[in-house]
Amino acid sequence: MIRVAWNADYAHALPEGHRFPMEKYELVPEQLVHEGTLSEAQFFSPTPLDDAEVKRVHDAEYWAKLSAGELSRQEERRTGFPWSEALVQREVMIMGGTVQCARYALETGVALNIAGGTHHAYRDRGEGFCLLNDFALAAVAMLEEGHIERALVVDLDVHQGNGTAKIFEHDPRVFTFSMHGAGNYPMHKERSDLDVGLPDGIDDRHYLELLDAHWPRLLDEVEPDMVFYQCGVDILETDKLGRLGVTADGCAERDCRVLERCHANEVPVVCSMGGGYSPDIWHIVEAHCNTFRIAHELWG
Repeated sequence: MIRVAWNADYAHALPEGHRFPMEKYELVPEQLVHEGTLSEAQFFSPTPLDDAEVKRVHDAEYWAKLSAGELSRQEERRTGFPWSEALVQREVMIMGGTVQCARYALETGVALNIAGGTHHAYRDRGEGFCLLNDFALAAVAMLEEGHIERALVVDLDVHQGNGTAKIFEHDPRVFTFSMHGAGNYPMHKERSDLDVGLPDGIDDRHYLELLDAHWPRLLDEVEPDMVFYQCGVDILETDKLGRLGVTADGCAERDCRVLERCHANEVPVVCSMGGGYSPDIWHIVEAHCNTFRIAHELWG
């Protein structure tokens, strides 16, 4: 049975003024249950990570300041959020969700977090609405606990996974692949193990050709024991921040190509939803729901 991490605080704990498009955290599970793709029994409420688990990846001084609300104004502005205790608790819950998804994926082949994909968070700072890095925490947990020996991060959000790239730049156990808008945020890109920069306006055909040029060979060459798939839907042509020209069908096909190959090669995969900023919330919800529908068709 496919397991999905979700809690109402994913949306409710966000500060006023930051709720759109975060309604998706409620609307996606509602839609998936309504249409029968998932049952309520498949959702689990994550256990928040504790201090020791957070410090597997993140700098102790940064975590102490973040958890106590002692970030400088500049540090707080960089995160994009005004600090609150509820916001920190939301973050450690989302982190726990992705770590638990990794454990479920070992059993069932796939698990998905309704939130997560917080790839802009560095060891010692938050950026771009990311306070802690869920894929880094989950990958390190799986490695240190001896469940896996090699991980592959496949980051197909429109924004480069800069924090993830920096965290693992000297760690041969984790291969980082980011395919993102070349001229989009962050303006300073870190160096992933493989970066593919995309031109503004790229269409479905050219996007999928680039994905096909790299993704299948990476799975064969890296030979990961687990894939961490950041499947942001801000690549959509309707996205107000993405600047690409990928249609909803193209976005769904992207997910098919990633998930089908993981399934065929029997490589467990953990999905975190990442970004999505289309003005019409239902464009975002439908694109995210497609990821779950494809996972259900393959593993359900």
